[in-house]
Amino acid sequence: MRIVIQRVSEASVTIENKIVAQITLGFLVLLGIETDDAQVDIDWLVGKITKLRVFSDADDAMNLSIKEVNGDIIVVSQFTLHASTKKGNRPSFIKAARLEGAIALYEKFVDSLETSMAKKIQTGTFGAMMDVALVNNGPVTIIIDSKVKE
Repeated sequence: MRIVIQRVSEASVTIENKIVAQITLGFLVLLGIETDDAQVDIDWLVGKITKLRVFSDADDAMNLSIKEVNGDIIVVSQFTLHASTKKGNRPSFIKAARLEGAIALYEKFVDSLETSMAKKIQTGTFGAMMDVALVNNGPVTIIIDSKVKE
């Protein structure tokens, strides 16, 4: 699994001119699922997301987690995070999980994040054409891959 975390002061997801998710302070998480991803990838990433200290403390140092600032999260599925541009100019998505397996892992990811955060996690709609809007606060953008773990 590969995620892009963006610390936001506001974010929303719109589908067919209707806002389906909207937050203020928190994370917009773009989630890409690979064919060989499993629960172990979900568990590791959820731990990273919920404990990542990127919110400012009283001294303006990035020292607080999303839990500590009572932030919210929107998760958006994004298979294009597994694009390969090695050959030619048209990306290949061969590493991205197929629809059936990806939906189940996406739902497990959201459920695990809700359990860890002890609150509802907002989402887009898996596979839908979505307009994602955000104000990246900082800017802070972090890419994490459960297979690389750096």
